[in-house]
Amino acid sequence: MDKETVMSLLGRIVALFLVSALTTIGAGAIIGIDTLQTAILAGVMGVANVLEDLSRGYLKDGKLSKKEIDDAFAANTPEKR
Repeated sequence: MDKETVMSLLGRIVALFLVSALTTIGAGAIIGIDTLQTAILAGVMGVANVLEDLSRGYLKDGKLSKKEIDDAFAANTPEKR
């Protein structure tokens, strides 16, 4: 993987963490779970799901195509509310 792809992946992972975390803050507050714990858990789960999909794509042929990367993020990005 080239440096540009790696930097793009890292940026997208951070963005996914933030989107996943921010979408759950309200729900955690409503049911009485600590807001910070809720946000961290949701962010980690979102990132873990993407990393799992990327790992599965890599296991197929030892490479990650742009489509595999895009598909992993698309499948695990929370919908806009």
